[in-house]
Amino acid sequence: MAKRIIMEPSRTLAEFRLLPGLTTDETVVEKLDLRVPLVNSPGDENPISLNIPLVAAAMQSVSGPEMGIELAKQGGIAFIYVSQTAENQAAMVKKVKQYKAGFVKPYTIKPEMTVANLQELRKTVGYSTYPVVNEQNILLGMITKNDFEADFHGNFKVEDRMIPRSKLLVGVEINNLKRANEILIESHHGVLPIVDREDRLLYLVFRKDIQNHLNNPLEAVDSEKRLLCGAALNTRDYQERAPRLIEAGVDVLAIDSSDGFTVFQERALKWLSSNFPKIPVVGGNIITAEGFKFLVHAGAKCVKVGMGGGSICITQEQKGTGRGLATSVIEVAKARDEYFQETGEYIPLIADGGVVHAKDICIAMALGADSVMMGRYFARMEESPTEKVVINNRVMKPYWGEGSPRAREWRSQRYQQDKFAEGVEGYVEFAGKLSDNLIETLAKIRSTFSSCGAKNVREFQKNSVLELVSALSIREGQVHDIYLPRSESVITN
Repeated sequence: MAKRIIMEPSRTLAEFRLLPGLTTDETVVEKLDLRVPLVNSPGDENPISLNIPLVAAAMQSVSGPEMGIELAKQGGIAFIYVSQTAENQAAMVKKVKQYKAGFVKPYTIKPEMTVANLQELRKTVGYSTYPVVNEQNILLGMITKNDFEADFHGNFKVEDRMIPRSKLLVGVEINNLKRANEILIESHHGVLPIVDREDRLLYLVFRKDIQNHLNNPLEAVDSEKRLLCGAALNTRDYQERAPRLIEAGVDVLAIDSSDGFTVFQERALKWLSSNFPKIPVVGGNIITAEGFKFLVHAGAKCVKVGMGGGSICITQEQKGTGRGLATSVIEVAKARDEYFQETGEYIPLIADGGVVHAKDICIAMALGADSVMMGRYFARMEESPTEKVVINNRVMKPYWGEGSPRAREWRSQRYQQDKFAEGVEGYVEFAGKLSDNLIETLAKIRSTFSSCGAKNVREFQKNSVLELVSALSIREGQVHDIYLPRSESVITN
């Protein structure tokens, strides 16, 4: 007989509803703050936090560099998937970290390069602005795509077409992005080279980055104003993979596993904490208080909660292991709060699996999660790594799990077995650009907060009132007893 049999059924997010609280002048939608901590970082002058509580799953069909860039611009974070070579994964991380913002390490050229060679370089690296420097990295000038015509000036040297140093607007030893931005705003220039006192080139600051920041006020960035980027590890090659990701600039690592309550994850967390103590690591996935305590004692600075609830996950079917996400979050959040009372260290939780709608996000957070990780939601977006296909006149994108046959080569590194699949492959309906979809999703979340009388996440978690609802109550809350002349192909998001 089993050691313990729990007769109370586990609950899903769909079985709960929030009761409204008092909406006040302070809790109107325009004033709400959705910032959340991503990891425990006591004493850190620049703790890693998100401006929206959304995390993209570390999946081949979800989180490539384009998703990492766009989600960080919107205030969240993506975890670059581990099911690829370490070199490829590190390159993706570097692409996110170098995308933006603020002080950009420039790609420099020498004055003797021909314009024809520069044009070929542009086709390879894609940049349109190039500082010209000598062997000592002294700034000699600047050349852009507007300073030459490749067909006409091909045989010219770069120094013949560049804007010389004497005519450039240059910042000397500026290390404050605000000051650099002020100089650009007051000038008519599009780029500001930053040099040291010996005129050696250090960085470039672009005017377009200022506008990007204005257009994306919720950007999730590090202390150097670079976009935040996470990356996943497995429990097999983490000792070789982690140093590459850290060198690429990753902000936070996550152990990607369907079951985090294992000695394999414990070893990985302890090794990472010992060798790279400044890089926080997310542990998981777990669904019990014991699993939470196990991972935190091993060094996890954040814990992912959930097992088997994802739309493409079949772990519960295949193995019989798993739990409803709501029950999982309730139990783990209770353990997290007890740990906080005992130690003063707050360990954020990420609800992972079974989060489909904006209301699910809100209910998961009311139950105690700080953020949610989603796969299907993000797989539908333009920025996910997959190509669009047309099926029955509908635009779709492929979506598959890391435990699916399609991910067979890497499956055993996540599931500790490769004899059977724990995920499937399918399609999700294309939804367009992430930024366009987030407008509606975040509007719903803010509206829920407002209705519950909470002006930030902490108040929402502390003051929310949840009620378990019956199947009939759920049915009553849906459209009923009315004819809707709509296509059968309509899919709710």
